[in-house]
Amino acid sequence: MDPVILIIGIVALISLILFLPMKGAGSYDWNPPSKRYHEADAVLSRRLLTPGTDAYDVYYKKNPLRQTDDDHARHSPGLLSDHSKYYHPETFAASKANFHVIESLGKLTHGSPLRSAIPGEISAHFATRFITSWLRQTGAHRVGFAELKDYHLYSHKGRGPDSGKPIEHLHSGAIAITVEMDHSMMQSAPLGSAVMESSEQYLKAGVLALKLAAFIREMGFEATAHIDGNYEVICPLVAVDAGLGIIGRMGLLMTPDLGPRVRISVVTTNLPLEYSKTNPDRTVLHFCDLCKKCAENCPASAIPNGPLQRTDGTNRWQIESEKCYHFWTVSGTDCGRCMSVCPYSHPDNPFHRFMRRGIKNNLVFRHLAVKLDNVFYGRKPRIRLLPQWVKMSEKP
Repeated sequence: MDPVILIIGIVALISLILFLPMKGAGSYDWNPPSKRYHEADAVLSRRLLTPGTDAYDVYYKKNPLRQTDDDHARHSPGLLSDHSKYYHPETFAASKANFHVIESLGKLTHGSPLRSAIPGEISAHFATRFITSWLRQTGAHRVGFAELKDYHLYSHKGRGPDSGKPIEHLHSGAIAITVEMDHSMMQSAPLGSAVMESSEQYLKAGVLALKLAAFIREMGFEATAHIDGNYEVICPLVAVDAGLGIIGRMGLLMTPDLGPRVRISVVTTNLPLEYSKTNPDRTVLHFCDLCKKCAENCPASAIPNGPLQRTDGTNRWQIESEKCYHFWTVSGTDCGRCMSVCPYSHPDNPFHRFMRRGIKNNLVFRHLAVKLDNVFYGRKPRIRLLPQWVKMSEKP
């Protein structure tokens, strides 16, 4: 046989095997949680408890097993501290500035309709199409729409003056918004550029949600924006049901084209909407099961290395949030190392779109993709230096 024909035949056979629809992810089911969570139990709420206060004493009397880990974190330098491991003046100052602005915007999350809605003035179809186009034009990466479910909502507020107040299910729908985190900024994670980019995109996502909520109120409907520090919903759960992705090994939303390299905000409303089709991609869960790169690169060893576990009615990987947050308080940043090494986080270019298509389509390709990612990027990719443009001083 002609060697050229043989080589062509082998290449064709391999291509056929790799691209035949053979998903092989039937056992990787996504189910919503069976209960609502109290926001006070989130580690980022617990960090606000001050020793010696009534709130501190009441919480740890109910949850004594959490006190040791939480107090350990309180004795570390702290997030964005000048005394933390990765302190960097420019990136830390920029991050603090972004978070200060986000905090000041918190007063805009709630509001009443500014006029009475006119029946028939706006249809669900038009509203959905207009909101999607408007937000995409002004900075959103993706926009999705979901029926608001009980498990999307925290059961009670866990921070601020309303801490302990039950959260009511007042709205019929939810709009989830994702914004892209810059790939080059995240390649230095857990250095200062990562927390700078994280805060930047929390702010961007927050502004998009706030202006959307204001628009809906102008149209005569109720709307609440859920932004960093002012959440009444668990944003990734809303985003899954809005068709924007699925929650992976690292506990973050995994989107089809950016992986976990996004930030999310949500608007809940009674505006008529057309809900997105929800079909969580189970092949992502299978790939996460094979890959494990985030777990092996996590500096806090907070991401589980084993299989999916049944927790609160759903199959998921349960990260150890105390370990994760304690690393934040030592490093001074919100890390992002898991996000930076994830194969799904690579730039959304033709080559990586080709790889993602193969991963989605074929079981064999999925195994091969894990191996290839290790070859091209390393099993433990190096932490890149800070981008040169963020360094005003000589401090590295």
